[in-house]
Amino acid sequence: VGQGCLPEVMLILFALGGILGAVILGFGIWILADKTSFIAVLQTSSPSLKTGAYILIAVGAVTMLMGFLGCLGAVNEIRCLLGLYFTCLLVILITQVAAGLIIYFQQEMLKEELSRIVDKLIQTYDPLNEEEKNLQDAWDYVQRQIACCGWEGAEDWKNNAILINKSLTEYPCSCYNGSEDYVTDIGFCTEGLPSNSTATFADWPVHQQGCMNGVQKWLKDNLGIILGVCTGVAVVELLGMILSIALCKNIHSEDYTKVPKS
Repeated sequence: VGQGCLPEVMLILFALGGILGAVILGFGIWILADKTSFIAVLQTSSPSLKTGAYILIAVGAVTMLMGFLGCLGAVNEIRCLLGLYFTCLLVILITQVAAGLIIYFQQEMLKEELSRIVDKLIQTYDPLNEEEKNLQDAWDYVQRQIACCGWEGAEDWKNNAILINKSLTEYPCSCYNGSEDYVTDIGFCTEGLPSNSTATFADWPVHQQGCMNGVQKWLKDNLGIILGVCTGVAVVELLGMILSIALCKNIHSEDYTKVPKS
């Protein structure tokens, strides 16, 4: 890249970094605000996911700010801003790499945490519990959307306290595998069961496959998108760091008269 074109190239690069930073910020806000998918189950029960969401928001916000400062430094050829840009991007890049390595090496722990969260949710599921309504509604939504029941299978629901007290003569409505519209989306149902009060778990008209594989695929797909965007941001950051050093070397002396005055 010619020296004359260097500021223009960096301007485009910084703007792209700011846009990608906004995308990361959006992902973090989505994780915290989502109330209708498995993310809601996780972020309500798992402190690690909330922490990850706040990290995404912080990284996205700082990346956007650095994009603005980089643009300002490139246009006005201000070495101090370019130096600040380089230093902050280096810290962000190291943080992103460290976070990626932690996620990669803790996948098994994450799976165990998911299993523990869902098992506890199923055992304590109570349609009358208003305090856990959002969490329970989110899990009902997952079971309907993935067409599954329980974590490893429908038998997981045999451990639910309410269903045990009712001798398993009811079943979770969101697990229903029929095409009729008379079954509600939440709570427990009796529709489709024998009317002689001798229904057992084997009589439940529900999906038998568990949600584990479907949820893990869903998480893998969505985390893949997030990691893809973060990788794109890291590449842009690396290029920005290289170009900011190159531009700094082309600026022979500091001229503070170029700093915009308020």
